[in-house]
Amino acid sequence: MNTIEREAAALPEPNIIGMDAIPRALKGGLRDFLRAPGYGLFFSLFYVLGGLVIWQVYVASGQEWWVMPFVVGFPLLAPFAAIGLYEVSRRIEAGEPLVFGEIVGTVFAQRHRQVPSMAMVVLLLFMFWVFVAHTIFALFMGLSAMTNVSQSLGFLMTGNGPMMLAIGTLIGAGFAGVLFSCTVVGLPLLLEREVDFISAIIVSFRAVFANLPVMIVWGIVIAALLAVGMVPMFVGLFVVLPILGHASWHMYRELMG
Repeated sequence: MNTIEREAAALPEPNIIGMDAIPRALKGGLRDFLRAPGYGLFFSLFYVLGGLVIWQVYVASGQEWWVMPFVVGFPLLAPFAAIGLYEVSRRIEAGEPLVFGEIVGTVFAQRHRQVPSMAMVVLLLFMFWVFVAHTIFALFMGLSAMTNVSQSLGFLMTGNGPMMLAIGTLIGAGFAGVLFSCTVVGLPLLLEREVDFISAIIVSFRAVFANLPVMIVWGIVIAALLAVGMVPMFVGLFVVLPILGHASWHMYRELMG
């Protein structure tokens, strides 16, 4: 039975989990990646290429500093690169065969369901973050700083730079927290069940608030591993993103049973 054909079911209540769920999820993610590494590399390719394209566009224009908000916020879009990995983990879990055409077809079929609506919410928040980040820079550093910062990022540590970085980091963390709360359960739930994206977001927020300390640590783990994977030039994401994608499915199972 594919994703579209699954019957709608009552939305489950979130489980209360402990910190031990995090290493279990990561272990499960690594196990799934090693079992089907080709899928992890395939789905990660689009994410890595997207990051490289954004970087090259701004390097070619001589405005590398403009890419900083995109690089910082780019991991917020990672859950959508992981949808295919969710399906792989679901099939491994259910003992279903890993047929490339069927997996890609399941991902492609999401365009008829609620995932595009969720994607629009995340994309709008992401673009709003980019706008806010540039506004914060202009407010603290002034328009004249654009030339200097394009020549040396050390300019950010002078004058109002440290304050700008601190406030920008706090605001960015707020954006990341909202998007994480929307998607940590919302996206895999949309893949597995026939629910509307509003209900999925509500269930996701309930799961996060019911397990707030664990989810804060899980979010930090994801952000840290993605940051490591983005060096150098995003290529580390070929390993980090598949493991986190599969691990996110296992965390979903921990939260929702």
